[in-house]
Amino acid sequence: MSQYLTLGVNSVAYGGLLFLLSAGFSLIFGLMRIPNLMHGSFFMLGAYFGVTILAKGYNFWIAALLSAAAMGVIGAFVERFLLRRLAGQELAQVLLTLGLSFIVSDLCLIIWTGDPWQPATPRAFAGALQVSGLFFPIYRVVIILVAVVIAIALWVMVDWTRLGAMIRAGVDDAPMARVVGIKVSQLFTLIFALGAGLAAFGGVIGSPVLSVYPGLDAEMLPLALIVVILGGTGSLLGTLVGSFLIGVLYNFGQAMFPNLAYVILFLPMVLVLVLRPQGLFGKVVP
Repeated sequence: MSQYLTLGVNSVAYGGLLFLLSAGFSLIFGLMRIPNLMHGSFFMLGAYFGVTILAKGYNFWIAALLSAAAMGVIGAFVERFLLRRLAGQELAQVLLTLGLSFIVSDLCLIIWTGDPWQPATPRAFAGALQVSGLFFPIYRVVIILVAVVIAIALWVMVDWTRLGAMIRAGVDDAPMARVVGIKVSQLFTLIFALGAGLAAFGGVIGSPVLSVYPGLDAEMLPLALIVVILGGTGSLLGTLVGSFLIGVLYNFGQAMFPNLAYVILFLPMVLVLVLRPQGLFGKVVP
């Protein structure tokens, strides 16, 4: 029983990290229609930035925020000066972001070498929480809470604020939005920067659990793709549900059916693509 509970907590915590990665990917792809294959690189590069800042003695959460800000700036640069020149050219955008991901991977290997980096869990959240004789790692519970809080904040921003209304207007009809004075290009840059920052933040807070190593980007990006396909592009609720679902499937599959782990992981994606291509919570595009 305790084994299943431990796997359950680890699965939900892993789902929280996947949400931080996938939420930005879903916003970028769902709202801007940009297939950003370097999103996993933002996760890995942000994690490397974070552990480097931590090594200099900074507070853990400050390191996470600084890393998120740095990736936001890099993401804004990529969108503004590279991807915007290829607007509407999906294949060119795929090739560009894929090439950039390879460049980032090699740079990380040169700068941080091939040794894994794993910072210690923040001292305030070390240890375990005892409930009814069962022990739950405090830091993993914190990851879950952080993911839920960010999910609520993103939902409020997109659905209930003036900024969110302008973003939706720019996505639905960019020319008309420009006519009424909305700076659509700046909004899209903001979305891309936000997505990159969220990925980096997730990379830093996930580093005590996952560690940071070459190839982390290639490991996380397919999981983000599966989450977005399951939940539906542009749907924050779908991304949240899909992240926790994939977290459970990934951890339980690896622990209980290691030979079938990837079958268990990818089979739901195949079924959704066949039966409901828009995703569980996605909308049918006319």
